[in-house]
Amino acid sequence: MPLAEILLVVLWVGLTAYVLFGGADFGGGVWDLVAGTAERGRPQRDAIEHSIGPVWETNHVWLIFVIVMAWTGVPPVFAAIASTLYIPLTLAALGIIARGAAFAFRKASTLPWQQRLFGATFAFSSVFTPFFLGTVAGAIASGRVPPGIAAGHLVTSWFNPTSLISGALAVGTAAYLAAVYLTRDAQRDGDEELAELFRRRALLAGAATGLLSAAGLLVLRADAPGLFTELTSGRALPLLILSVAAGVASLPLLWWRAYRAVRVTAALAVTGLLWGWALGQYPRLLPGVTLRDAAATDAVLAAALGSLAVGALLLLPSLWWLYATFQKAPPAPADRGPVGEGP
Repeated sequence: MPLAEILLVVLWVGLTAYVLFGGADFGGGVWDLVAGTAERGRPQRDAIEHSIGPVWETNHVWLIFVIVMAWTGVPPVFAAIASTLYIPLTLAALGIIARGAAFAFRKASTLPWQQRLFGATFAFSSVFTPFFLGTVAGAIASGRVPPGIAAGHLVTSWFNPTSLISGALAVGTAAYLAAVYLTRDAQRDGDEELAELFRRRALLAGAATGLLSAAGLLVLRADAPGLFTELTSGRALPLLILSVAAGVASLPLLWWRAYRAVRVTAALAVTGLLWGWALGQYPRLLPGVTLRDAAATDAVLAAALGSLAVGALLLLPSLWWLYATFQKAPPAPADRGPVGEGP
């Protein structure tokens, strides 16, 4: 396989990881927003904070990875996207910064008004950040980012039917993934009542996201017929079918409380959609620009992939250990026997 194709696959693996992990991170903030009053929503917010607290910074490393790979591997495409879509990208970046700062400050705050302020900032940023990232994906997929520096319209490139439905779908997907993950986390911690609450929310979010996906296909047919054809009648169709089948299978699994299995099917539903888009659009990256046109030289690609391979030897085991550590069930309290007896 040519180096450019290898780099593109690696980049898309990073994007998939960001959607699955960082997306669920954003989704936790969505459920934080609708958790209710300070007292009534405290158990939910504590569960969300406990779930994402140890890994939220790690989850967003994948975004930096995607940016660096795109910048290094396909610099003309990166330049066109960053210049034409700088408004939604800037808003998303501000949202990420505000969200991270608010999450950290809320945890350290002691005054109620500070906790409310930082909590609201964290929650609202968790909604509009994935929305604007979704509008960027919609702009690229619908061919509204032409090659060249700021060659596309600075507003209509991302403020259009395809981008808006993509933004809404990004928020819905994030909320769905978070609810699925939180259901299992609550069960593992022995809180069946909270697990039931997140199960109901996962069912609701899954159904809503499915409806949004169906509406998205109708929007694509009218607004971006080329992309619609690529997804529904070309190489991408098997992956789109996989995405739909996994999404449908997730609902009965949630109903039956098969929380481990539904994590897999929920991830497959999202992954199938992402890779279906990639396969349907390949080798075109932008209108009139193929991967061969935009790829860096083989020397640059070889250096980037070689550095990545060396770094992965350290990074991937560390990530596995981090996630595995915080997915373990808490230890059962020690049985110390009747009062007055030794251990």
